[in-house]
Amino acid sequence: MNDDRHSRMHQVSDESRNLVNLVLDYSRRRTLAVDTPLDRPTTEAELNRLAGPTIGEEGIGSARALAIFEHIFAPACITTDHPKYLSFIPSAPTKAAIAFDLVVSASALYGGSWLEGAGVIHAENEVLTWLAGEFGLPAGAGGVFVQGGTIGNLSALVAAREARKATTTARSSDRWVIVCSAEAHSSIASAAEVMDVDVAPVVTGEDGRLRAPGVRAALEEHGDAVIAVVATAGTTNFGTIDDIASIAELKEEFDFWLHVDGAYGLAGMLSPLARHRFAGVEAADSLVVDPHKWLFAPFDACALIYRDPTSGRRAHTQRAEYLDTLTETDDWSPSDYAIQLTRRPRGLPLWFSLASYGAQTYREAISHSIELAREIASEIRRRPGLRLVREPELSVVVFERDGWERADYDRWSERLLDDQRAFVVPSSHRGRPNARFAIVNPLTTFDDLVDILDTME
Repeated sequence: MNDDRHSRMHQVSDESRNLVNLVLDYSRRRTLAVDTPLDRPTTEAELNRLAGPTIGEEGIGSARALAIFEHIFAPACITTDHPKYLSFIPSAPTKAAIAFDLVVSASALYGGSWLEGAGVIHAENEVLTWLAGEFGLPAGAGGVFVQGGTIGNLSALVAAREARKATTTARSSDRWVIVCSAEAHSSIASAAEVMDVDVAPVVTGEDGRLRAPGVRAALEEHGDAVIAVVATAGTTNFGTIDDIASIAELKEEFDFWLHVDGAYGLAGMLSPLARHRFAGVEAADSLVVDPHKWLFAPFDACALIYRDPTSGRRAHTQRAEYLDTLTETDDWSPSDYAIQLTRRPRGLPLWFSLASYGAQTYREAISHSIELAREIASEIRRRPGLRLVREPELSVVVFERDGWERADYDRWSERLLDDQRAFVVPSSHRGRPNARFAIVNPLTTFDDLVDILDTME
């Protein structure tokens, strides 16, 4: 047996130098490419046929493994940072954020405790403090970067429940209740299921906005059982912003935790074109915004911010003998503020990008998406046979083609991807199928969107 075999994977050697050079060369080419295709998924059988088995006792070597990834696995994944990726909520990380993501991995950084990661936590906290200030939260607000909006919302709602337990001696119901819009993100219902609490969805009008009267009725019905009211700052399907200001005013009459789910849309507050739409966010007890959406960071990052971070720490600090050295201090350890312990410092790529380019560049990039949404909405209104479902508030544009059923949208979407023209999957609203542009990439152009509309004629 080779005496060095046990340490081969960790040694600095000719093999590891070649491996790193291969990976860095690929990363350089991919990051700086200007013609990356959209690509498309394929079947498991086809991937098995093309790649064959890749895991065995002896290994296939880094060169072959990378070649299989580059030429077989990667092309079977849709390119989420492509300017014509317009489905769901796209990703459009900056070049600085992509590059620094490599640095984060290469530096063997741990971001769970101040003891182990003081420097990177300081950098992350600077970003969180800046975001809190942009959203109007008071000095002292803070939180943590978690995986995504689902974990962020769940963590905030768990903190809300703990806060309610601390202030309520009696319950008006056998179960806790979360009040939200009927159009709230699916993660709210998911969080409620995980927490074993109920959701009281408030039906909205045609514009989809949650307003104070509906919230008031739910608060009066459920009383002390309400652990939180969730307002949405930019729904995924439409980019609709709830009437957060009127909901926040209810805090003068009712004692409730206001959580703002801004996973996609809250970044729009950085643009002077949309800031006025977010009145009331400053009253939030907690909020989330996902930098991997409209703040141009790589997957995966959600900023969870508490008005009073001690409420998050009270709910989430894990206790164990081996953690005493961390939990018995006042140090800021990010793992204390969400449902997590081990964590990567996933906020660092955003920190590096913001530090490199400056906030004004971000404001202009976000404003570009809002302006483009307005332009293409005007073009849709102008075209016979097309109809806007709602006027865009942010950068999501939803529209219908007269006479089309779901099968027509499906065929159209598949043809766009087959032709590598765009990735636009159908959506629906209240049982009616539609098409939807989610615009976050600063490289997306008006001509790109017009070209897609032309295919509907």
